Amino acid sequence: MGGDEGSQSGEYPIEGPALVKAAALASVPAERLPDLLARVQADLGSRIDEYRRRYERIAVDADCETFLVEPHHWERVAERLGLDDRERAAVVRAHEAAVERAGDGGRRAEFETALEIRSGVVIGVPDGDETSPSE
Repeated sequence: MGGDEGSQSGEYPIEGPALVKAAALASVPAERLPDLLARVQADLGSRIDEYRRRYERIAVDADCETFLVEPHHWERVAERLGLDDRERAAVVRAHEAAVERAGDGGRRAEFETALEIRSGVVIGVPDGDETSPSE
């Protein structure tokens, strides 16, 4: 968990190319990004049921769920966690890069278009917790 690159998803669901892209574009030092993402995951993970009820879930994987949220969503998260503007921007970049990657199974253009008017959130879920939203 978080010790080597292959197991970082235990602390936050953003890894590989999405993490590299976010780190390259981040407005904070790249070495701080994993800690920021872990803090955000801890907050969002505890609210997963709320996200399932309130937001459009656009992808489900074994270890994470991806949602589209309103553009000002991240301002509330940053306020809750005490993130400054640069930290918030870095977290948003990481999540949106991960949303784009979630669309790599043929839906990437669709997800990129959605991100033009909304924001994206990727929340790690414990094994076996892929509960369908109640509709």
